[in-house]
Amino acid sequence: MTTAASCHNRLISHVLFDMDGLLLDTEKFYTVVQEQILADYGKKFDWTLKAKMMGKKALEAGKILVQQTGLDGILSPEDFIKRREAMLHDMFPDSDLMPGVERLIRHLHAHSVPMAVATSSHRQHFELKTTKHGPIFALMHHIVVGDDPAVVHGKPSPDIFLVAAQRFEDPDLKLANVLVFEDAPSGVAAARTAGMQVVMVPDPNLDPSLCQEADEVLSSLLEFDPCSWGLPPFAPISSSS
Repeated sequence: MTTAASCHNRLISHVLFDMDGLLLDTEKFYTVVQEQILADYGKKFDWTLKAKMMGKKALEAGKILVQQTGLDGILSPEDFIKRREAMLHDMFPDSDLMPGVERLIRHLHAHSVPMAVATSSHRQHFELKTTKHGPIFALMHHIVVGDDPAVVHGKPSPDIFLVAAQRFEDPDLKLANVLVFEDAPSGVAAARTAGMQVVMVPDPNLDPSLCQEADEVLSSLLEFDPCSWGLPPFAPISSSS
């Protein structure tokens, strides 16, 4: 993966996080369920299709799946979403944090860097997915979910990031000084359109050509260097004698 080449002009004041595939290891659940549903129709779910669906609101993702797999008139996007959500309901509470998440969030909170989550997940799913991780998500200034009435258009439109930035209620906030963490191409596009800077942590299966719009691309949040973005450095890990 590529890393940041320079450190100037990176005066980050606020941080926004996507959730699925970035903070929480939930994308695997979507993959398994969508593979099972498509198999019933003799279709395969691959990474080309997954990349187009990632980060989108549920119904929009459903429309993409139906159109791309030639199931128009056979499976409606609405029926696909109903079936998918019924299967996912029991999986979501087992969602685990991605590597490096807890360290980064606790570090930024300790240094009073305002943070928020901007996720395409609906409120009900957000609650299920974060079942085991209440203390970590409680460190956020606020959470913006995909079915928030203020979020008119889903990613790659910038709505959700603009709403999230506005809710910091900081008159001095400049969009160029907001750093977004994303894993999906549509999320990166949304952040760029919002005028924000973006660190991308894509799934290793994602085509590298879909990562070119990000300011920095990492294999894991464990690789993130706060200093390169003008943020307080991680405390050195003390070695035991």
